[in-house]
Order: sequence, then structure tokens, then C-alpha cells
Amino acid sequence: MSNAATVTGQTPVDLDIELAAIRAVVDTIAHAQADELAEDFVAVFREDAIWTTGHGKRLYGRPAIAEFTAQVLPGATTHGTATYEVEHVLFLRPDGAAVKIRQSYFTLDGELSGQGTPMYVMTKEAGTWVLTANQNTPVVTD
Repeated sequence: MSNAATVTGQTPVDLDIELAAIRAVVDTIAHAQADELAEDFVAVFREDAIWTTGHGKRLYGRPAIAEFTAQVLPGATTHGTATYEVEHVLFLRPDGAAVKIRQSYFTLDGELSGQGTPMYVMTKEAGTWVLTANQNTPVVTD
């Protein structure tokens, strides 16, 4: 993941530490997706998180996210992989951030097959950044 994300808003006192922590959450998502680790994926969500899938399914709370993820994540890498890059971070306040992701999908042969532009609204809870309100959005080229 690139470290060249743009940053705006009410930046925290130690910007580098907070950006590294946010990137670590995104890295966890990428790792969990690539290795089809549903529990690791779900662990980065706040208990009462909102998640809207790329197909518009609305999920409320970690149990619903876990149930959905357990159904769709196994086998998800059969046809390819995805990368996740933090593109922009807007600090809404020092412990809350809107994080835009550049998501790229690749075939097993390494060819770009699609893109996404998820939005993660993250909050810092008990010293840890978590996904709080999130939308996974595919990029449509036509």
C-alpha cells in the first residue's frame, strides 16, 4: 500500500502514528480477503458497525457482517485477488476519519479486471482504529 495518501481535516497530534494505525487496519482487510480469513476480516469492525456491500446489501452490526462474510469469503479468491491502497484520509476529528480506498482486482494471471472505491468511516475506540460505517463501491466504467 502506498504511503502517499492525501490527508485533510482536523489532523491528530501524531499524524504519522495515526496514519500507520489506519493503514494497519486496511492491511488486515487486504490480508483477510487474500487469505479468506473471515474472523480476521470481521475483527476490525466495531460491534455496532454498518457495512454496505458492493452489491448494496446493508448489514448492521458485527454479527450480521460475520454471517455474511462467512458465506461469501470462502472461495472469493478462486478467480483472482485484490489490492487495497489508502488514497485519502479526511480526519473528521482526531479520533474519527473518512478513509477512501483504491481497490484493484486482478485475475490469477495478474491482469487488472476491475476497481473499487470503498469508503471506510473509522473511529478510534479504546486506542484502536476500527471500521464503523462503511460502503464498498465498485467502479463502473460505462
